[in-house]
Amino acid sequence: MEITGRVTADASVQKVNNDKQVVNFSIAINDNYKPKGSTEVKEVTTYINCSYWLNTATAQWLKKGTLVQLFGRIGMNVYNNSEGMAVGTLTFHTNNIKILVFPKKAETTKASSAVKEKKSKKAQDVPF
Repeated sequence: MEITGRVTADASVQKVNNDKQVVNFSIAINDNYKPKGSTEVKEVTTYINCSYWLNTATAQWLKKGTLVQLFGRIGMNVYNNSEGMAVGTLTFHTNNIKILVFPKKAETTKASSAVKEKKSKKAQDVPF
């Protein structure tokens, strides 16, 4: 199965047993549709918890906002919460990760705007 979405928070590496590690992260998949007989567009966001067992170094690239294409199999976890209600979450056991777009860095944007501001001030200081 193949799914594409944006990482919702930076990935984390967790130890399982003594010798295994897993990369855990979640993605959001946005979709929209127009109900029959309506002009209003409905937006739906689905959140999926993902795990990747093959290479923990991948976690450094899975930052919030990264657009990823994942290949693997989907599953579901069902449990009773502390209030006794049944709760279910989607899980995706990832075999392959393809990074499509890295998130924009806020620091880079701020730095470039500061440089532009400095340049514009210098241009205004010219006496002629």
